[in-house]
Amino acid sequence: MSLLTNFTVQDELFMRMALDQARLAGRMGEVPVGAVIVRNERPLVLAHNLREASQDPLGHAELLAIRAAAQALGNWRLEGCTLYVTLEPCPMCAGAIQQARLSRVIFGARDERAGCCGSIYRIPEDPALPGFCPCDGGLLEAECAQIMSEFFRGRLGSAPKTVGSGDEKDFERTGGRLK
Repeated sequence: MSLLTNFTVQDELFMRMALDQARLAGRMGEVPVGAVIVRNERPLVLAHNLREASQDPLGHAELLAIRAAAQALGNWRLEGCTLYVTLEPCPMCAGAIQQARLSRVIFGARDERAGCCGSIYRIPEDPALPGFCPCDGGLLEAECAQIMSEFFRGRLGSAPKTVGSGDEKDFERTGGRLK
């Protein structure tokens, strides 16, 4: 992660929009991750996880937001755009961020198990790859982690366990961080 962690009032506003998207996803039974892509200090697209609804393993909030932003701009290069996302992007999403040439990523909760924007790897910041994109984490981290924790806590009490999954137990054991 880059060392720049001075978040602005605007950054907080956009992360709160991403949190609203995460809450919407949670109400739909999706893992509550929300994303917002901003250009010129204005929201361009809002998205949230839709893996369950679409039965699509690529239905992550980040990928949906990147795809919608590219369509809105008529260009796959998202230079000048910032992605706000409530959970640190996974390897798949981090690769898409790097490929889309986003200018910056700001995420909320860290994912120590699969986060690839600082926790276990830094795909968008890898100098060996084209399209360097600085990533800053921890904005409204407690709120972002709480949404995830509440979602998984609710699932632990009411949903059948998936053999070998372990995600919910890992999330609770690490105090709201996936590990």
